Amino acid sequence: PRRPLAAPDRTARPHSATSSLVRGTRFRRFRPRRRTHPSGAARSLHPTHTMGLSKALRVAARGVSTSSAARMSLPALTTAQAKPSLMSSIFGGAAGPAMPPMDQPVPGLAIPDPPVAPATAPGTIVTTLSNGAKIASEDTNGASLAVGMYIAAGSKNENPYTTGAAHLLERMAFKATKHRTAFRVTREAEVIGANLLASASREQMAYTVDCLKTNLPEAVELLADTVMNPKLADHEVADVANALKAEMTELAANPANLMMEAVHAVAFDGGLGQPLVASAGALSRMDGDTLAHFVQQNYTAPRVVLAASGCAHEDLVAVAEPLLAQLPAGDASASSAPSKYVGGDYRVASDSPVANVVLAFEFAGGWKDTKASTAMTVLNTLMGGGGSFSAGGPGKGMYSRLYTRVLNKHAWAQNCTAFHSVFDDVGVVGISGVADGDRAGDMVKVMAHEMASVASGQITEEELARAKAATVSSILMNLESKAIVAEDIGRQILTYGERKAPAEFIAQVNALTVADVAAVAKKCVASKPTLCMVGDLSSAPRYETLKAMF
Repeated sequence: PRRPLAAPDRTARPHSATSSLVRGTRFRRFRPRRRTHPSGAARSLHPTHTMGLSKALRVAARGVSTSSAARMSLPALTTAQAKPSLMSSIFGGAAGPAMPPMDQPVPGLAIPDPPVAPATAPGTIVTTLSNGAKIASEDTNGASLAVGMYIAAGSKNENPYTTGAAHLLERMAFKATKHRTAFRVTREAEVIGANLLASASREQMAYTVDCLKTNLPEAVELLADTVMNPKLADHEVADVANALKAEMTELAANPANLMMEAVHAVAFDGGLGQPLVASAGALSRMDGDTLAHFVQQNYTAPRVVLAASGCAHEDLVAVAEPLLAQLPAGDASASSAPSKYVGGDYRVASDSPVANVVLAFEFAGGWKDTKASTAMTVLNTLMGGGGSFSAGGPGKGMYSRLYTRVLNKHAWAQNCTAFHSVFDDVGVVGISGVADGDRAGDMVKVMAHEMASVASGQITEEELARAKAATVSSILMNLESKAIVAEDIGRQILTYGERKAPAEFIAQVNALTVADVAAVAKKCVASKPTLCMVGDLSSAPRYETLKAMF
């Protein structure tokens, strides 16, 4: 009678990938035959002989090799097998062909020629639709695409009924629309590998999508639908408002987190002085109808620009024109309260051991005064600054005036940095810093002294040359990103009505002199100062004392 089939031997032994397949197959146990010894006594084969012969027969039957012994015993029936790769061992499948070392070319692989660099830099093309909306693009090289919708509306366009709408709309971006659920918006973005982003400011709103340029139609259609047709359901608004309210509660626990909000509230009277960060009270009053009213009043065609970088302009227009044609043709002027710089004093005492200080002045003209704004940008780079424990190289501002003249000289100064917050027609420039609580008065004096020194022309040619070079390099490095190029196109068209070439700004930077930079600083310090302090104010000076320093 036949014996039952036996399971394969699974004792640990060296084996190849093919031996795993062989051992996983059910074989009939080999029954050794008895043979006669020359002496006449019958005996069985030695167990090791039976094991080797059994394996050899299995190999011969299947034409595969499982060990070096089998290859030696059956050379005509066996072939060398490639060693499995790491990926095939993990995920299965046959091992691929043997590849040469990485410093040698792959045989038979055709390497395409690199793309030819264009003779001239790509230019910005702008198309204005019949309703006033603008489509602008720059066909930069590469496989990726950055496209965004930029709207001339922000917190300065809010009224008492819609206070906090811009901040909440930023968080409501890419939620449910009239044609898509929030899940579908997210899913469609995932399918094309898109990165979605929204931001709100005091003057402009931005909605952007980054993806491959082959997904241009899908990206533009998704972007236009989410911006132009938001559903703004009350339950979604309530959920986002509650989450935002919790964040604002945490920020309000430390008044230093809202210093820049305080600067704008004190410096400006009008639209720019309205809060960008929504308060808890404003969020409690917000609902879908309030946000829909703000969108209806401000998202009109003459105040919308669709900007892209990395695609052909005719392709962008073909996709976007039917979508943007649905925007209402409203008024191009912003419906906001006029903003006027007034300056003033703001201080909040807390139990913090340090004092946070911000000293700011008016920058009249804003971005529309291109010559003054260029000089202001170089002045900001020249002043520079950073933290006393900042890590990194010269890019952290180690050679700027505030670093060498403040942080390196005064141990009580923990941070001192120049800043600017500029809008279309006006702005603020100044210095922010952090000092030990008992040295708040000294910090104010040092800040005032540094602003007065640049206003009086105490700037060396070496300092100016370094600041100009740093400004130019910053412009060029930033424009290597398609997302920044698209943003630059959109925001410039909203401000100037056109996109100025980077070469034009660079030429203006290189043409600046010490007198030009000093004149801008002198005009700034002639305005009424804005002083904001939070923290330990035991040694803080009076506002009148600060005014007397200029």
